Amino acid sequence: MSADVAVSLSVLVGIVLLSDVTRRLLTRALADTGLSEYAGELVSTFQLCCCTHELKMLSEVGRIEPQLALTLTYLASVVHGLTFRGATGNPSGALEHAYRAKFSGGCALWRIACQFAAAKAARAAVPVVWGMGLSGLHVRHKLLGFQCISPIHASLHKAAAVELACAFAVQTVITHTRSVEEKYRVHAVAAIITTVVYAGGRVTGAVFNPALAFSTQFPCSGNTFLEYCLVYWLGPLLGMTSSVLLFDKLTPTLWRKSSSLHLPLQTKKEA
Repeated sequence: MSADVAVSLSVLVGIVLLSDVTRRLLTRALADTGLSEYAGELVSTFQLCCCTHELKMLSEVGRIEPQLALTLTYLASVVHGLTFRGATGNPSGALEHAYRAKFSGGCALWRIACQFAAAKAARAAVPVVWGMGLSGLHVRHKLLGFQCISPIHASLHKAAAVELACAFAVQTVITHTRSVEEKYRVHAVAAIITTVVYAGGRVTGAVFNPALAFSTQFPCSGNTFLEYCLVYWLGPLLGMTSSVLLFDKLTPTLWRKSSSLHLPLQTKKEA
């Protein structure tokens, strides 16, 4: 493992540890105010965005091997899942929880506001870390002006469809593993995240998270703000919605109709 990768891993560990300590302290301090859940969203989304910025820099500037990049994606996803403590870090997730009445619509909107605020803060904080020149990659990135180029390598409609498919796949796994014990569930979710990053990363970066995309992709040159909104906001929202509607509404309805069609036949045979 190169020294640059080792430094980036140390940065990732530092981000997670600092975020976890901050999250615990704020949760305790705000326990009686009703604001602890919003603090959790702020810190967790900040953690997610900062780590993703560092991983993105490793892939784009460091040109690390795809296998290593996917391994780090998997490990980071597991760590996020184990440390978020109820936060979603994703506007689509907040809306899905509101749909399932886990919290109110107003609460969902406040959580989303916290997520985008954290995404903006991460976008401002990470260049400060890179500017310290902790590794050769950080120095090189600074010399390049922290520039990034749009990862969209397809037509906008195809790119939006890829983000939709990624969000659909991740949401489907999340929905069907709710009854699984948390320490096992995070690995299933991390596995599908790694899979969709492998499948769709070359086309859009496979972000499937509007807040994370706002932090990591929107500053990149090559596409307009509205084009990024179409791909990274509308695509994931439609993907999450289609998964929820398919497995919560359409599939149970088709199952009931199928059961009702077979019931008379079975009754006739028994008679």
